[in-house]
Amino acid sequence: MLYEHLGARPRVHDTAVIAPTAVISGDVEIGAGCQVLHGAVITAEGGPITLGAHVIVMENALIRATAANAVHIGAHTLIGTLASIAGATVGEEVFFASGARIFNGALVGDRCEVRVNAIVHRRAVLPEGTVVPIGWVAVGDPVQLLSPDREQEIAAAQPELDFPGHVFGVDRDTPDLMVQLTERYGSSLARHAHDVAFDETHRGQRGI
Repeated sequence: MLYEHLGARPRVHDTAVIAPTAVISGDVEIGAGCQVLHGAVITAEGGPITLGAHVIVMENALIRATAANAVHIGAHTLIGTLASIAGATVGEEVFFASGARIFNGALVGDRCEVRVNAIVHRRAVLPEGTVVPIGWVAVGDPVQLLSPDREQEIAAAQPELDFPGHVFGVDRDTPDLMVQLTERYGSSLARHAHDVAFDETHRGQRGI
């Protein structure tokens, strides 16, 4: 289903195929030959999303842009089932395996591989051809690839990332952090109450 959000409608190339149960919302551009499978969600929450040619978005994957971080995904990239990409820039010919998680501000170079359940943290920069092993964590610039048992090293990189401040605009040291965060973010998400669905079945679910 395609939705107009904040006055912007998805723009889908005639040769792209969008499954009937996928959700495409807002300022989203989907390139030639793309395939968006059942249950996938591509939602532009204040920032644009661009998919290059022949990008495949598998079942139940999530792509989300924010006002702070747009999303660009280069051509011939595959986004596996249950993978999520939030506010990241992705090069061409990249492979995201099932359950991969890519966070705001990350830069993923051409021909990288992010394997099953691996994480690319906020603002991490993966040079061309980087492989993040199964379940591992990529942090920083220059990037460090850390196994999940190296919790102290991963945690040491986190305070500088300031996830609450960058993504939600709330100071990490705010005493009622989660109260402020959920109320502010909830107010932003409530704008979806005014979304407008539009039917393009006369074009075989291939967009507008």
